[in-house]
Parts: sequence; C-alpha cells; structure tokens
Amino acid sequence: MLLDTQICVLRGFVTASQAAEWKQTVSRAAEAGSLLESLMDGDFEAVLLSPQVLELLTGDGSCSEGEDIEAYLERRVLLYLTGDTSDDQSNRELAVMTLAASCLHMFAQSNWTGPPVSIHISDLLPPALLSSQPQTLVETIHSSLLLDGESVYSLVANPFLLLLARVILTKCSSKMDSLQLLPWWTLRYINLHQQILEARSSQLFSLAQSCIDKVLKCKYLFLEQRNLAIQFHLECVYTNLTYYEYQPAKEHIKTAQELSKLNIHMTGALGKRTRFQQKYLAQLILEVKRMQDQPGQAGAEATPTPTPQAMLPKDCNLGDDTVLDNINLAEPDQYELPDLSAEDQAVILGICTDFQKNNPVHKLTEEELLAFTSCILSQPKFWAVEVTALCLRAKLEKGKSRCVERAMMQTQAIVDHFEDKNCPVTERLKVFYCCNAQPRWVVQKQLASLLIDLGCISSALLMYEKLELWEDAVICYERLGQHGKAEEIVRRELEKKETPSMYCLLGDILRDHQYYDRAWEISGQRSARAMRSKALLHLRNKEFQQCVYCFEQSLKINTLQLGVWFSLGCAYFALEGYEGAAKAFQRCVGLEPDNAEAWNNLSTAYIRLHKKNKAFHTLQEALKCNYEHWQIWENFITVSTDIGDFAEAIKAYHRLMDLRENYKDIQILQILVKAVVENLTDSHGEQAGSLKSKLKELLGRVSSRHSSDSEVWRQYALLYSDGHSSNPEDNEKALQFLSKAHRCEVQTGGWEKEPALFMEVIKRAINMGNVTIGCSKKKSNPTEALQMLSSTRLSLRSLATKAKQTHSDVATCQIHAELQDGVAALEQLITELQELSGKLRDQSQ
Repeated sequence: MLLDTQICVLRGFVTASQAAEWKQTVSRAAEAGSLLESLMDGDFEAVLLSPQVLELLTGDGSCSEGEDIEAYLERRVLLYLTGDTSDDQSNRELAVMTLAASCLHMFAQSNWTGPPVSIHISDLLPPALLSSQPQTLVETIHSSLLLDGESVYSLVANPFLLLLARVILTKCSSKMDSLQLLPWWTLRYINLHQQILEARSSQLFSLAQSCIDKVLKCKYLFLEQRNLAIQFHLECVYTNLTYYEYQPAKEHIKTAQELSKLNIHMTGALGKRTRFQQKYLAQLILEVKRMQDQPGQAGAEATPTPTPQAMLPKDCNLGDDTVLDNINLAEPDQYELPDLSAEDQAVILGICTDFQKNNPVHKLTEEELLAFTSCILSQPKFWAVEVTALCLRAKLEKGKSRCVERAMMQTQAIVDHFEDKNCPVTERLKVFYCCNAQPRWVVQKQLASLLIDLGCISSALLMYEKLELWEDAVICYERLGQHGKAEEIVRRELEKKETPSMYCLLGDILRDHQYYDRAWEISGQRSARAMRSKALLHLRNKEFQQCVYCFEQSLKINTLQLGVWFSLGCAYFALEGYEGAAKAFQRCVGLEPDNAEAWNNLSTAYIRLHKKNKAFHTLQEALKCNYEHWQIWENFITVSTDIGDFAEAIKAYHRLMDLRENYKDIQILQILVKAVVENLTDSHGEQAGSLKSKLKELLGRVSSRHSSDSEVWRQYALLYSDGHSSNPEDNEKALQFLSKAHRCEVQTGGWEKEPALFMEVIKRAINMGNVTIGCSKKKSNPTEALQMLSSTRLSLRSLATKAKQTHSDVATCQIHAELQDGVAALEQLITELQELSGKLRDQSQ
C-alpha cells in the first residue's frame, strides 16, 4: 500500500483504477492524508501552511543559541519523525515526504514553470530563529545552499523551499526507511539544486550516483510500472549528462527507448522545403514507429493526459515568403507519427539531448536536431516537452537569417508564458523532471543572447542587469566600449553587498590579483571561482608556477571543473612538468570523453614521457572525437611510425592528404618504404612487406600531387627495389621513377654550385645509368631498348657538361678535385651506354 502511494505521488496523478484505493489510503493516513490530497491537487501552498507542517516547523517557537536555519530545520524534522506519538510511523514518514515533494514542486514552479508564486518565510519559522541570524535571511539560505565553493544564482526565487527539501531528503532520509522510493525525490532535488549553482558540484554528483543505485533496487517499479520506469531512466540520463557521465547516460537512454517500444531513426523522405520548389527533393526527417501497435498496452492507462493546446506556449510561425514552416512531404501518410504519449515524447527529447551532447557543433548536427524538434512539435501535448523543444529550436535557428526573427519571437513568447495564469501548475509539471527544461533566467539569458546577435547590445545589457547576470553585463559594456562603466557597476554592487563573485568580476575587469585575494578571504577560502580566476590571470601573465598552485587550490574545492583541468595541463606543459600535465588531461578526458583537444594534449604528454604506446591509444581516442583535426592526424602519423604501426601510418597519410591539399612528409615516406622494402616486423608482430600494395597506392597518390619532388620519385623507385629486382617489369617502373627524380632534381636550382651536392646528383645519375643498362639487356624489343639508353645517355651527358662548365679551373681547364672521380665515372658510363646503343642499332639493321 505504501509503495503504491509513493508511485502515485511520483507520477503526479491517480489513475481511474487506483481511485478507490487512493481514497482509502488518504482517509487512513491521519497525518499525511490531507497533505497528500493538497499535493495531488497542485495546491502546494496548502501543504506548507497546513497545521501539521506549521507545527513541525515552529514547534514551541524556541531555538538554540547560534543555531542556523539548516540545523534548526534538521532538528525539527528529526524530532517529528522520532518523537513519541500514537500515530503510525510510516504515516509520519509519508507526511514528511509529501512536504519535500511539495517544496520541490513549488520551487520548480517559482523558477522553471510558473506561474509565479510567493511565500513568506515569517509565516513558517519562529521569530526567535529569524531574528538570531547574523546575515539577512536570503544570505543565510544562499550560504546553506552553496556547495563545493560554487555560489547560488542571486535572484533564485523562494530558495527556502529548496533548503527545506534538501534537509528532508539528505539529512533526515535515514529516519524514513519505509519509503523505498525516497531516493528518487532526492535525485529530483539534485537536478534542481545543480541548475541554480554556478558550476557542477562533486558533492551532488556523489549523492546522485548513490540515489540512482538505491532506486534501481526497487524491482516492482521496473517490472510493473513501465511508464514510470521510463521517466526514471530519462531523469538518470540528464543527471549523468550534467556530470559528463556519457556512457551511463547512453545505457539509460537505450533502456528508456526499449521500454517505450519505439523505433526512432533518421531517414530521408521526398519533400519540399520552399514555397517555389518545383521538384520533391530528399529531406532529413525523424521516423518514429511503434513496435507494438495494439492499443491496449500494459501501463497505457498510467500516463498523463495531454494538456489542451490553448494552455501551451504559442508555437510561432516562421512567416517567411520563401521557406515553409514545415517540410511538405510527397507521401506524408508513409511517415505519419503514432499517437505519442508523454513518456514517448520525453524519450524522443532525451535521445535528441543525448545526440546533441555526443556530437560536435556542426551544420549537419543542427539539421539532425531540428528533425527531432519538428517531430516533437508536430504533436503539442505537454508543457515541459513543448517548452524544451521550442527553446532548442530557437537556439538552433538563431544563426539562420530567415529564422532568427522567429527564434526571437519564440523565446519572448516562452518568457512571457511564465507569467500566464491560464495554464495551471499541475499541467506544467507533467513529465517536468524528465525533460530538462531550462530555468526562467536561462531562457531570458538566451533571449538577451539573441538580441546581441542582432546587434541590440544596449537592450541585452538592460536584460542582463535586470537578471543580475553581471558577468554578461560587463561583456556588453566592453563591447560598447564603456570600460569605465563596467567597473563602476561592479563597485556599485559591492557597496550594496560584498560577495566573492563580485570581487572576482572586479578582478577580471581590472586584472588585479588583490580582488581575487579579497574574494578568497571573504569566502572563508571556499570560493573555487576566486582561485580559478586568479590562476587564469597568472596564466595570462605567464607566471606558470603560481598559476599551477592556484588551479590546484580551486580543484581541491571542486573537482568537476573541466576547463580548469585543461588549463592546469597547459600550465604544466609550460613548466615541462609532463607527469602533472598527463594527470590533468587524464581527468579532463575522464570528465569529457569526447574532448579531442584534451586527448591530443594527453598524447603529447605521453610522448614527452616516452610512453609512445599510450600516446598512440590516446590519439586514437582523439580522432574518434574529431576526425577533421589535421594537427591530431599529424601527431598520430608520427607516433604510429615511431611505434611501428605502419598500416595505421599509411591510413593517416591518406587522411592528411584528404584534409590538406599540399600535405607532404618525406621523412615518414622514407621510414615506410624502408620498413616495407626490408620487411621489418611491425608493432603487431606482422611483416611490413605485406603492406607493399597499400604503400604503392599511397605513393601513387603522393607522386600525382607532388610530381616535381625528386625525393618522392626516389622513394617510389626504392619501393620497386630501386631497379635491382628479379622482376623486369618492376625494374622498368623503377627506371621511370629514377628518370623523373633526376629531371626534377636538375630543374631545381642551387645544387650545381655546391660540389658536395653536385657529387650526390652524379652518384644518383650513375645508379640510374646502371639500372638503364640492366633494363635494356632484358628488353626483347631493340627499338625500345635503344630509346631507353638514348634518353639516359642524354641526361648523363647534360650533367657531365654542366660539371665541366661550373666546376672547371679557368686556367688549366681541369675539373675540381672533389668532382674528378665522379665525372670520370659518369663519362665512362656514357661511353658504355653509347657502345650498347651502337650494338643495338647494328642488331636492328
């Protein structure tokens, strides 16, 4: 019975089949009955102001000396749960859980969904407690909600509600053992609390992992309550994505999709996107099919009923004279969506969010995300799903000239809808916790960002000031060229109240360490932001030792700072502390596995530490994240060659040629040719000779792009045994490449003036001559052999003439000593070629 009640409260409504049992539960639950009724009716204020809750919160009106609000609330709730009473203990636990749920719902209503609601804390807490607080009431509550040195958003509405929920769900949960699903409410509290903090909190992350594990132990929920199980998995998806846990998020989204029995995938369909389009062209759409189409599915009853469309925020039309609002499909019936329930829509939205988090910012990614939003918005049914999808579409459309006006109007409509009392909170909270809707001020910030994109910086500035988003306001002043005004506004706020974040902002503007030190001091050495900002200033000034110290201080307070780990690694690089750099970048990729740059930097640290195998594997991870980054490919080809993975090096060379038109690395080619020609053993214990055909293909591509590079042709010839193969065809190929190499070499300037370089050219020419003789002897056709010999003889004679012209003594006409032997050998070879040519002519006559 108790578990069924918890399930109804989590779901937010009572099904028709449960109505009779619910009435009995409410009538039997003396303490909790009336509270449960008010909660399910959406009258959360009635729960807070009920006699039993007021008795719980105020008691006899006394408080201990120096007791803060959080400690007082914990004492009162524990006293209520453990006090001597004739009531059933489970009913008291249920009453406290109902209070926590009401607080969370009301807090969400105040900051996420609307319509606005206000509470007076003086009605809920004893005057003696309120008067004994050293700070103002709001400051005290904000201080209690500060975690891991990350402050709370200054204008968050009714923070007391979150504090009370926090006390019940984290400090008093050990006294509510009969409530199996209480950890699920704790997970919902974590989700809301994290969104009002400046940065991610490792405390909340640890608590979230513990809560997820506890809820997963409730087998009944996952066996009998399919729709509720889907909601839980989706909430886990968003929690894991928040804390960079991408793999667990993928597992939860997969489970949610399996439970929903939906087949969801991208496909192409013929359609028209513009008003004047004549032909149907392939368009990207999201195809959704249900695996089981029978209407009487298990659990179909236990899903929220759709909200009337009139109550939902307006979906603004595009109103463009060319682009259609929606794709006009040639065969719309073929891709018609099934009737989607709340959970179905939430699953599609969850897959969309997971896809967005796991893919790079790219035009193709945007088109795929828009296919998701179009699908969801085609069936407007639930407030949380609709608002989240509309916000995402507006964010994606802000970069499109034909859509930016709609993006602006849509965001404004969502902001205005917060105040609209036409849609009750019970409708807005349907599947709210499994949709990751944005807080009110984040949507307003998105609107201000759109104004900036349109050049309306002054209008955006007014919004930022109203929202007390001072960092964004300062950026606007900087853009307007009003640097003095930025400092003035921060000092004005500091006169009202000294806060660590405002001192940090002043430090950012003036680039002065004293303000970060002051922020660190007044935070009681708990401001992660103060040390982070101080470190960044040291980094800017190239004071790397102090920079590392400050970053590490910040990370001691909050370890979930992705950017700080990355910057710490860079600072260690500057100090040549490669062990420290490797540890920092390891944490970085642990938090964000798709951070290609972090993987690349980690591999660089391993290279410097002479751990090349580790470097190879980290670069493979980097390339999975960013396949287009040519610098990562350059590192990868170098490491592949160093460790002897020649197959990967060949693939990497091809990829670099795809990415960079003029890419060429002779040293890598030389190593690859040597490995294949000498049949070296690669890193996998296999013979490199097996890669000969692949290397020929690569050199063919390289030589076609760099046809004037003599070394490329020489390496190509080497691959064909440099003309000394037992296969005559290979020798002829080698001769072709050696001839091309010679022509390219003599055409480049500068070598003929240096005797040493000239001698190298002569040696290579002699080798070409010897190969020519060998090939001519194998030729069955005398005419072809004669042509071969004549061509080489002309090249060698030209070289000998150039040697005599450039390096002969004017008085004696003698060739310089360094070249004498070379030129003599060259002339001897020319004579030999001439004699062979003569014999062949005699044979052909």
